[in-house]
Amino acid sequence: MKLLAIVGSPRLNGNTNYLVDVALAEAARLGAETEKVVLSQHRVDPCMGHADCASVEFCRQLDDGEWILDRFCEADGVILATPVYYYNVSAWMKAFIDRNYFLYKRGRKSQARAVGIIIVAEVEGIEDTLHTLKQFVGESFRVGDGQVFLVCGYAGGPGDARGDAALVESARNLGRQMVETLAGGASQRGQPPPKSQG
Repeated sequence: MKLLAIVGSPRLNGNTNYLVDVALAEAARLGAETEKVVLSQHRVDPCMGHADCASVEFCRQLDDGEWILDRFCEADGVILATPVYYYNVSAWMKAFIDRNYFLYKRGRKSQARAVGIIIVAEVEGIEDTLHTLKQFVGESFRVGDGQVFLVCGYAGGPGDARGDAALVESARNLGRQMVETLAGGASQRGQPPPKSQG
């Protein structure tokens, strides 16, 4: 099974990336193959709004968005992670969400059977950010509420998440729940669940 994390934080050593790493480490410990894409480290240009995506073979934005969207669609599980920037998702995450319009116009959705959402705020904005990501999940995935797992918390400064034991454990639990959900789905299709490496 393959878990892909799409991260909208430009701080490679920041709170959001740290919690993603905790979740992915737990998933890997349980046998999942993991990958993390930090959007700020790639070129993902904004949607140009020409609205004729269905009539062209490739998105007109010749950047990293195409291969990131391909991996997004092919992963068994997807984690969407963002800090709260001005009461909502970061600009990097919003650009990624908007670029999914190309998939929408072609009737293509992610095949993921488990979705994780990680949101880190300094003071406020979690509710609006969560609303945005849940709307995106509802449009881009075929999953029910029981297949979506949340980690939402506060970190006032860089590195603060590391000292929040409950928040760290919730991230670890997210990774575990996603693997268990995917393993259950594999088992139902007659495939063996992954073996624990712990």
